[in-house]
Amino acid sequence: MYKPLPKELTIKESSIEGLGLFANEDILINKEFGISHIKNKLFEDDYIRTPLGGFVNHSNNPNCEFYKDGNYIKLRTIKSISKGNELTAKYWLYDMESND
Repeated sequence: MYKPLPKELTIKESSIEGLGLFANEDILINKEFGISHIKNKLFEDDYIRTPLGGFVNHSNNPNCEFYKDGNYIKLRTIKSISKGNELTAKYWLYDMESND
């Protein structure tokens, strides 16, 4: 059965901007969540966001990172995240080549 988000995550109102992605449980460093964006020339910036990528808010001090994996951008933690805390990542989609 398709699940738009991993079981560890939920979407709630964010103090950063609009809605955000939050931890339903404590999450360890290096946890892989899956695909956040899929390369597709028909969409703005050549990527379409999945539900996972659509709700991560930007931070200059993030607890997650986006990284390229072929035609996908994926999301993983770079710090442990406590239950109830928001997941954040540094946005770089507009400058993809600097993250190869």
